[in-house]
Amino acid sequence: MAITGHHLTGTLIPLSCPNSDVRMPPFEYRASGITSIELIRPLWVQLNEHHHANAGTFRHHYEQMIFEDRKAFFEKIASTGSLLLDLAFDTESGRYIGYCVSSLSEEKTGEIESIFVEERYRSQGIGSALVTRALAWLDANGSVRNRVSVGDGNEGAWKFYRMLGFYPRMTVLEQKKRVICGRSLLVSGRYHDITLPGSAID
Repeated sequence: MAITGHHLTGTLIPLSCPNSDVRMPPFEYRASGITSIELIRPLWVQLNEHHHANAGTFRHHYEQMIFEDRKAFFEKIASTGSLLLDLAFDTESGRYIGYCVSSLSEEKTGEIESIFVEERYRSQGIGSALVTRALAWLDANGSVRNRVSVGDGNEGAWKFYRMLGFYPRMTVLEQKKRVICGRSLLVSGRYHDITLPGSAID
């Protein structure tokens, strides 16, 4: 069944995934699109705090991140391709307790953009169910490859993704730049801490 909504096109998968070995825990799973992105705001804030607490070299990245920027990023993705927002809903508490944002580019590359489950609800199969549903949606809409990026300090998630068929293909190294008065500073291969009046140093 083809569904067309605001920046959401493609075929939605059923609530259960009959071709999957992942058991669906007793929570409601609700598929939506970019129009419902505000529902994940409190969950995303918790995710960002988790990354900030565990990050190493790039901890400052999470200090600077705000939901409005992430929301704008998702909206940009949705405007050029397809985006699925899948939510896990606890019917007893009446709260959303997890989510997964996935995307499919015009080149048919699928990506798990963001996923989070509240700590008290973990180890119940919710994260696996969310990713399984995302992968089913991507495959149903013709993805030729599916991938996920794992941030610095979150290497413990590799085991989770390996169980779902994801393996390291390449390692991307990013230069950490220090900003001095709006310019990056790198001297003789080493960063120098320089404090200038009125300057912002990350």
